[in-house]
Amino acid sequence: MKSVLEAIKPITDILPEVKRPERAPILKEKLLWTLAALLIFYILGQIYPIGVDASRIARFERLEILLGSKTGTLITAGIGPIVLASIFLQLAVGAKLFQLDLTKPENKKLFQGIQKLLAIGLSFFEAAIYVWSGYIPANPANPIFGSFITAQLFVLLQLALGSIILLYLDEVVQKYGIGSGISLFIAAGVTQAVFIGSFSLAIDPTGIPAGLVPQALYYFASGDVVTAIWAIVPILFTILVFLGTVYVEGMKIELPLAYGKARGLGARYPIKFMYVSNIPVILASAVMLNIQLMGMFMASAGLPLLGNYQNNQPIDGIAYYSTALPSPLLIPGGYPAYLQSILTPGEIVHIFAYGIMLIILCIVFGWFWIETTGMGAKDVAAQLTRVGLQIPGFRADPRIIEKILERYIPVITVLGSIFVGILAWFADITGALGTGTGILLTVGIIYRFYEDLAQQQIFEMYPVLKKFVGS
Repeated sequence: MKSVLEAIKPITDILPEVKRPERAPILKEKLLWTLAALLIFYILGQIYPIGVDASRIARFERLEILLGSKTGTLITAGIGPIVLASIFLQLAVGAKLFQLDLTKPENKKLFQGIQKLLAIGLSFFEAAIYVWSGYIPANPANPIFGSFITAQLFVLLQLALGSIILLYLDEVVQKYGIGSGISLFIAAGVTQAVFIGSFSLAIDPTGIPAGLVPQALYYFASGDVVTAIWAIVPILFTILVFLGTVYVEGMKIELPLAYGKARGLGARYPIKFMYVSNIPVILASAVMLNIQLMGMFMASAGLPLLGNYQNNQPIDGIAYYSTALPSPLLIPGGYPAYLQSILTPGEIVHIFAYGIMLIILCIVFGWFWIETTGMGAKDVAAQLTRVGLQIPGFRADPRIIEKILERYIPVITVLGSIFVGILAWFADITGALGTGTGILLTVGIIYRFYEDLAQQQIFEMYPVLKKFVGS
């Protein structure tokens, strides 16, 4: 594999990249860069590619929420190519296909370059799936250069360009803004879905408001109190999942530590219940969504190996059972009709098959993540030993620290992965706005954004502290 890496390196070296700032931006500048990236993201979500038949586009709400996308626009693929490229490379490094020591700056730069190159390639690949499967239909009445094939290629190019723009916006946010562009776009998509689902004043064909709060007020004013209460049930489940996630974010155990060379000085190593955060559910959802996209592409090519499709939705096979239930907002008759539709034998099998698949993938990716990102017991023990920390009452030996950490980290990794899988599944089947995975991601993203913001404020107040911690 070394020869492959050497062959790829000249290509990654010439890829455009966002220049690092010559001086560290102040907090106000970081906020402005972050808001600018968010504004561009929203603008891209309002621009439809030239040559697309907008009247035939079928919306895929879950795909939009989880991948920071908007179907039919320039950001149809959203951050999908970026997330998928990260999964592929993490798997390759974890399986030792690429022998890269990421503690070395040159290897880390090469890894990031390969990831960017792969994300660009996947942007074109996913755009091709969208266009040639008919999911994003080119307009046959508007051929380019007199050819429908040329029109499809032109639409494909625009969709790929949209994802590439998001790739570089993510880089801008990382270097000039706060947090990560990918996280920012996911949180923006989920927040938008929750807000519109709750408060939209649009009127559906039956003359009823689309937003759940206006809908409840409409039924209440009409004297139909029962239907009004049913209308706000998804909002209540959304709040319940949000509060549950916030509560669990604070659950942790703290391992007491001491400095071997300084008696009296101690520290604590926190091991959160959600030790791997929401990473397992991100990766699991990305895999399941890509199963659906691949199934749609294969079905359109006459090879329904993953299932058959109707109106761009799977109706059987692996693709069907890896698909979450539709939102109650999309079902005529509201929440009562939604409950009636899911309490059939076929749908109950679908619900549990989807839940089991989601939870198993979360466990697999949670375990894989700690083993490949330096969060395993052995790696953490080595890190603590390097900075001179030891467990009080034990010798300063990394093997002892590792043995003690192994009592906690593997168990918490599995339990935390199961929890995020179950919580995401529960939110999905109860119809919580923004989807279960979306709520989990948004809570974690907002929490980390708050921590980054607080850290930046402290560093501006105490510049010496920034040099001390090496940030």
